[in-house]
Amino acid sequence: MFKSNSQPGLFSFETELSKMQRDLLDISKEKWFYKLILRNINENNFKPLYSEKASRPNVAVNILVSALILKELKGISFDELMESVMFDLRFKVALGLVSIDEVPFARGTLFNFQNRILEHEQQTGINLIEQVFDNLTTKQIKQLSLKTDIQRTDSTLISSNIRKYSRIQLLIEVLIRLERILDETDKQLIGEQFQAYLKTGSDKFVYGLKANELPRELEKLGKVYHAVHTQINGEDKYSVQKEFINFARVYKEHFVVVNQEISSKPTEQLNSGMLQSPDDQDATYRKKKEQQSKGYTINGTETANPVNQLQLITDIAVNPNNVDDTQILGSRADIIKEKTPELIEMHTDGGYGSEDNDKKLESLEITQITTAVRGRESEIEKKIEQVAQSPDAYTVECPGQKAVSTPTKQRFKVRFDLSICKECPLKEKCQIFKNKGRYYFNHEDYLLGKRNSNIKNIPKERRKLRPNVEALMKEFKIRTRNGKTKVRGRFKTSLFAFNVGIAINFGRIYRYIIEYDLINEPFSPIAMIFLKNLLKNNTRFLWIRKSDCSPANFELNQDYTKYFLNLQAMAA
Repeated sequence: MFKSNSQPGLFSFETELSKMQRDLLDISKEKWFYKLILRNINENNFKPLYSEKASRPNVAVNILVSALILKELKGISFDELMESVMFDLRFKVALGLVSIDEVPFARGTLFNFQNRILEHEQQTGINLIEQVFDNLTTKQIKQLSLKTDIQRTDSTLISSNIRKYSRIQLLIEVLIRLERILDETDKQLIGEQFQAYLKTGSDKFVYGLKANELPRELEKLGKVYHAVHTQINGEDKYSVQKEFINFARVYKEHFVVVNQEISSKPTEQLNSGMLQSPDDQDATYRKKKEQQSKGYTINGTETANPVNQLQLITDIAVNPNNVDDTQILGSRADIIKEKTPELIEMHTDGGYGSEDNDKKLESLEITQITTAVRGRESEIEKKIEQVAQSPDAYTVECPGQKAVSTPTKQRFKVRFDLSICKECPLKEKCQIFKNKGRYYFNHEDYLLGKRNSNIKNIPKERRKLRPNVEALMKEFKIRTRNGKTKVRGRFKTSLFAFNVGIAINFGRIYRYIIEYDLINEPFSPIAMIFLKNLLKNNTRFLWIRKSDCSPANFELNQDYTKYFLNLQAMAA
């Protein structure tokens, strides 16, 4: 039965702390997490996860969600999370716990909660943690009065927590796992065909093979797959089990049957969307430059208007890593525009440019600013502009002349003065001159040219906004082990991405609040707390001028030094 979290009582364990401890706790990251995150989670969105019948009430949803976010914020494991919730006062503050001995959930409760979210997404297509991210971000942008008219986006490869299998290793591993779910009758029927693999396992079996034996072993595996598939195919008792689904998928992806003869597909016919591991059915393969990855891409979009005091992430999308960046932008553009209607300028790298995206962004009245041109650049620059008074008329300008287009049945045509072309020093490289002054184009060519020249039409200070989004990608990456997450599957990778996104936004806001308080003059309450505690501890420090705030000019207790590095408003 769903029950929302009631507000904590007037008295909590915090009243037992000293004045100094309470003051420091008030400005701690955990206290601000409680204020900015936990208290702003809409628990009612999670109501469909629970029974409507009168029964045992659920663990507070905002505490469970906050715990998952804290895990990514701190970069800790589930074991460390449980220990912190049990023994760390700061975690208890972050979760709004009143009693020092209160432990609101067990480890299994978190896993069951995630499973319910997964089932809900499978039934409705709605990811509830994504909703939390969107709701929090919307409130934060509004409260901070951030401008969302200019944004930037980028993606990064994230590997799933799976082993790297060779082709033969994968085929053997899938067979071994299928054998585990077979009943005794089926094991006796086809058990002999598995024995060679069951004795050693996929690793040792492959390590014992010589290079020239691999083609023959692949052929033998094909016969085993065909025999097993023939004998147990269509069995209802296995059809919904993951091991049989993987077996049937691999059989179809790696082998082909012609006239009852089984043969393996050539390597060049294999594709990146094939099963990479029996532990992760959604992971795909991609090689980007020198980096190989089996998993997903995380695409992040954040505000980028230079007038903002800080920038926040507005959109996160997780996709198989064989989905091109152009497809990601095409699928997210409507969503981003709906969340931030003010958006009119999107900064990307050249990998996000495509004909379809040009049309999509034009319909949404979003100007795409690319920092590079995708594809081959024309040797002779041509500038196509739409005539304002007539949307079906264009002007085309080359280095030597300018002409107005006329429509044809399917395209537009421009005739340049051939006499001028003959005198042009670029004529030997010009395709228009070779085509006797004729040039044909369509609206898509106009959009492509416009996209490539957009960066030249904005102020210089805005032309270098995109590279900073790479720092956002790094913030996702540093929470992995060399680019590999601790989880498997697209759903759990999505939970990781959204929780990290919430944590990143919170961290930016918290740092902004602390820095803003510390640089105010006269001293803000937060700055005064630190100063009082420093004096109380007989810590020596020197007053410094506004124009000179280097650490060499003052001495502070080491525990607090980091809070004063930006203390620029001290009076002389």
